[in-house]
Amino acid sequence: MSDSTQAVGRVRWKRFAAIAAPAALGAGALVFMTAQGAIASSFAVSGGSFKVSADSLHGQGFVQYGGADESKDGKRHPVQISGIQHATIRNMCQSVKVGPLTLRLTAGTGKDPVTATDLVLDVEQLDADAVFKNIEIGRDASELNRAGGIKGPAGMFGQQAESVDLTHVRQVAWATTAGTFKLKNLSMKLGDECF
Repeated sequence: MSDSTQAVGRVRWKRFAAIAAPAALGAGALVFMTAQGAIASSFAVSGGSFKVSADSLHGQGFVQYGGADESKDGKRHPVQISGIQHATIRNMCQSVKVGPLTLRLTAGTGKDPVTATDLVLDVEQLDADAVFKNIEIGRDASELNRAGGIKGPAGMFGQQAESVDLTHVRQVAWATTAGTFKLKNLSMKLGDECF
């Protein structure tokens, strides 16, 4: 067998490492930055919004700016994007219409609340009583720094606060993402809408 035949199928590990290492580091950096909120996770939203209610939401590190979610059919839905670095939610209910039925999820109904980190809410409508601590209104969305890396595009109107407390929460949203989302006393079943 000649040398050229023996070389077929061999891996040159030094060349492989030289090519694979930068790619792996780049992919790892993207995953890390997405988890930290520095890069928004992008996905097409479904054709319908969903409702969320809660007795209370306490957020440590709050930012807010405008945006739009796009559904698969290309339709854009204007939303207010709210980012919360650490959230505690009590008596949470989420409902979504699935044809003639309503899927209802509840959590945080006992002594242990729902908790989330790097929570991003794409909200179409919000009704609540709100208290903000150390709020800044009118800050450029690209300069928001209260919720880790969650921020908007340059030139966009933004606001942020050290903390936010919402009670009697009723919201209609198109999307929610989080780094972690811990649902205590989770229950999913067909039922009525949250409100």
